[in-house]
This record gives sequence, C-alpha cells and structure tokens, in this order.
Amino acid sequence: MSHDRDLQLYRNNIERRYFEFFKPFEPERPEIYFTLEEQARLISNGLEAAQAGQGYTFGLFLVENNKLIGRMELSGVARGPFQNANLGYLVDPAYHGQGYATSAVKDIVHYALNELELHRIQAGVMPRNKPSHRVMDKAGFRREGLALNYLKINGVWEDHVLYAMTAEDLQNGAF
Repeated sequence: MSHDRDLQLYRNNIERRYFEFFKPFEPERPEIYFTLEEQARLISNGLEAAQAGQGYTFGLFLVENNKLIGRMELSGVARGPFQNANLGYLVDPAYHGQGYATSAVKDIVHYALNELELHRIQAGVMPRNKPSHRVMDKAGFRREGLALNYLKINGVWEDHVLYAMTAEDLQNGAF
C-alpha cells in the first residue's frame, strides 16, 4: 500500500473512529472531512505546502510493524527574520502514554531546526490537555505564557499555553 494511501486511510479511519475522543481538542469538522476524497485533497495540499516550504506533515509509524498510529505537522512555516513553525500532532488513543508522541516531537524538532534550518518551533496546548503538557515538558519545550482565546476549537475560542524551543535551546541540551 502506498504511503499516501496509508495517510488517507489513517486520517479517515482513526480520526473518524475516535471523533468523540478528539472532538474537544480539534476544530469543528464538516462531514466531508471524513471522506477519502477530502483526505486525498488535504494530502495533496500538504504535499504542495512541503514543496513550497510552508508546511510539513509526517506519519507516525510503529517500528515493529510499520503501522500508522499518528501524524505530526509543522505548519505556518515563516522564513525571513522569524524562521518559525507551529507544531501539532495527533496520536491514536490506543498508543497514548507510551512515549510515541514525545519521541516523535523530538525527532520533528531535530528535523526542523537542523534540516529545515528553522530557528524556532512553537506549540499551543489547551490548559486542560494534561497529556500534551507532559509531552511538551518531556520534549524540552519552554512554557512561554498563556494566549487567551487563541484558537477556535470545537466551536469555542480556547486559551492555549504557548511552548517553544529554539535552535539555542537544542544546542544547550534541551533534550
């Protein structure tokens, strides 16, 4: 099965299967979002964004069987004096609490700061999302503050704790 097809199936099946679980942490999704056609469009857009240097989406796979269990994303890539990207991720709940997200976040940070030559990676986490706070802490991110009414999640403007890591943090042994 092709990588693109795997991502389509993942996004359609995992996100649909766990829709109620993820709903409090995700933007509102129209029904079309869960169709293979829409997922194919989103994947195509993601590939175009990567080619343009504007965003990067990665699958999170189990080493032992290559099963796709999540996705990581660097979005809103800014160049020029900012050299920044936003980090987001989603992991199948069956694999929560096993270190997969933390490991993948570290890998993405290394890639972003070393290969893409970005200077800063930032992430926003809703205050009630304790597992993601643990991931950010274990991955060496610095808490920078609280952004009020930061993102519209599930139809509500939600506050987010802002985290960041810079190239200097990584050089100084952030993890």
